[in-house]
Amino acid sequence: MAEKQTAGRDKLGEFAPKFAELNDDVLFGEVWSREEELSPRDRSMITVAALITGGNFEQLTPHLHKAKANGITQEEIAEIITHLSFYAGWPKAWSSFNIAKEIYKE
Repeated sequence: MAEKQTAGRDKLGEFAPKFAELNDDVLFGEVWSREEELSPRDRSMITVAALITGGNFEQLTPHLHKAKANGITQEEIAEIITHLSFYAGWPKAWSSFNIAKEIYKE
């Protein structure tokens, strides 16, 4: 079962309570918990790819931590980023590698 998420409430709860609720309860509560339909590992792979292609590097950091926790290895994340470099762009790959290097050295 997916871990209870509180980042929305912790970071945006006072400023945007409805958004925080949707983030924590719907996205990370209902959607990420549908493990019979798609494993957390696969969801992490898809999410990381979407964030890289969109250039959403602020969100990439916590999702790379989650991907690592969900079993995606350093070799796999390197291959994912290399593959995406040809579809999403070389600069996005470089930025992603810099983030991933820090996370996977921990």
